[in-house]
Amino acid sequence: METIFTKIEQGIIPSTKIYEDELCFVILDINPVKKGHSLVIAKEVYPNIASTPDETLTHMILVAKRIEARQREVLGNQGSNIIINNDPASGQEVPHLHIHVIPRFEGDGRKHFQEHDKYSDGEMKEFGDKLRIC
Repeated sequence: METIFTKIEQGIIPSTKIYEDELCFVILDINPVKKGHSLVIAKEVYPNIASTPDETLTHMILVAKRIEARQREVLGNQGSNIIINNDPASGQEVPHLHIHVIPRFEGDGRKHFQEHDKYSDGEMKEFGDKLRIC
């Protein structure tokens, strides 16, 4: 399946590539939350985490860790958001696994998770019982 990211990898769509290896590549996001916002993109098209081989996903997280460290070194950010939007319900726009690495700065005015659900009495225990895997 062809996606915007396969076209970027092939050079059909221009990008600013900052890293590449056999499993993934990293570009600067064209519409950054903060300057330096990077995307770690799988070379193979996997639509979501469930379809991604563990080896590839693990490798991509380690690359994201390296990119985040480089951002701190060069940009001086005090934090970061490392995000995978997994399937359209989460906001994933391109069905091709990618990890956002967003540099964050004290007082930068960006907020995530602005709205929160609240558990009713006893509901958290119910969810915990249903979701527990150990």
